Amino acid sequence: MAEIDLSALMQQAQALQARMKEMQESAASKTVEAQSGGGMVRVVVDGTMRVRKIEIDSAIVAANDKSMLEDLILVAINDGMERAQKMLADEMGKLGPLGGMQIPGFNNE
Repeated sequence: MAEIDLSALMQQAQALQARMKEMQESAASKTVEAQSGGGMVRVVVDGTMRVRKIEIDSAIVAANDKSMLEDLILVAINDGMERAQKMLADEMGKLGPLGGMQIPGFNNE
């Protein structure tokens, strides 16, 4: 079994941590859009799972249907959160398994 070089392992861990921090900062600037009710309600969510914007079509407000409006907002926000999580997962996937760390004793393909 190969000897573990702790200093090299620590350097790799620090590099991975720096890359993850960069990715989180990058994700905060990226947004996804979701909608419901055929575009009557639109939301924008960023990579930190914050809702940045909600747009509500005046026609749905004029309809004066409070429960339908609440449902449409809920659907749009939940869809936006899902899309933001997928975007984040895709970004994290670019790091690869453990961000490409070479760990002695583990078969790093």
